[in-house]
Amino acid sequence: MKAKAKKPKKIRMKTKKTFAKRVKVTGSGELKRGHNYVSHFAANKTHKQKKHLGKATLMNKSDAKRDRQLLQG
Repeated sequence: MKAKAKKPKKIRMKTKKTFAKRVKVTGSGELKRGHNYVSHFAANKTHKQKKHLGKATLMNKSDAKRDRQLLQG
């Protein structure tokens, strides 16, 4: 009798941990991220700028499609 042929292992993409720490997935599946330019040179920014930069925002759908691949794992 012949030996049984082994199936090739399915290669999975690992989650990019640095990206996963910066992004959360909402209940509806959208990606939520923080803003840039928050901590440095704060004295040059208005109170309104700093207040809005502190809040999280949703990623663009065009970016989210590409970035979702980084979270597969």
